[in-house]
Amino acid sequence: MKNPIAAVALVFAAGLPLAHAADPNSPVVKINEATAKADITIETLRGNVSVLYGSGGNIIVYNSPQGKFVIDSGIAVSKDKLTAALNKLGPTPLKYLVNTHYHWDHTDGNAWMHAAGATIIGAPQTVKHLSEATRVDDWSYTFDVWPKEARPTILVKDSKTMQFGGEQVEIRNYGNGHTDGDLWVYLKKADVLSLGDTFWNSYYPFIDNEHGGSVGNTIAWANKAIDATTAHTQIVPGHGNTGTRADLIAWRDMLVSVRDQVSALKKQGKTLEQVVAAKPTAAYDAKYGAYVINGEFFTKLVYDGVK
Repeated sequence: MKNPIAAVALVFAAGLPLAHAADPNSPVVKINEATAKADITIETLRGNVSVLYGSGGNIIVYNSPQGKFVIDSGIAVSKDKLTAALNKLGPTPLKYLVNTHYHWDHTDGNAWMHAAGATIIGAPQTVKHLSEATRVDDWSYTFDVWPKEARPTILVKDSKTMQFGGEQVEIRNYGNGHTDGDLWVYLKKADVLSLGDTFWNSYYPFIDNEHGGSVGNTIAWANKAIDATTAHTQIVPGHGNTGTRADLIAWRDMLVSVRDQVSALKKQGKTLEQVVAAKPTAAYDAKYGAYVINGEFFTKLVYDGVK
């Protein structure tokens, strides 16, 4: 699986100035530039479910005679390539689009997908963030207001179950996770679970502490997903390849270990610099640190999210 986000790993690793204008070295700018050059690849799962890679976050498509049910819209610069990929899956139009959370690499394509026929579903918090200028200091970037037509109009505060094209689609909002408004989407007949950015398979995750996320919340979401799945379930992360329950358990265990180490050091009065120097991620860097978030930056994210 090829993903242009890997090209900006060093931007995160080096740290970013917290300017209030868009920094040309912001990972948002770099990821958009890389995505514009990236190809879209298709992974076929089961039950007419596919994953599209190459436009920021993973995009899941359930293709049925009634139309396409899409989970996350990627980055808008991929519109033409994504349109071609969607057409390869079949001629039926877009019907529904779920935003798993507000981050631009999962929502930037909302406007064109809505124009193509998709009704957008999301958490109330996603609508809030897309309706106002939102600053993410860790990315050195302020996002403009999304146009009204690019915001969700069907809101999921707790849960929603839909019958669509022969599939039962179960959407759940378990509160704060990676952000303050994450959703998961379970395609019951196919036994495919989309977790958005509450799961990054084989990678350290970005955690949006500024907007309601935390390592503890992310662990809680992982625990719910572990309880709700079996070895048969295909689990699609927000970033990384489609995984298994065993992959999710290993990832959760890594989060717990790093969280516990960082929390203990912080309670001892250690500064961020001292905690980073202690290398609490050392045992996991080879497996999880080769993507956008390296061990040092992940330690910072965990430190900022624990007491």
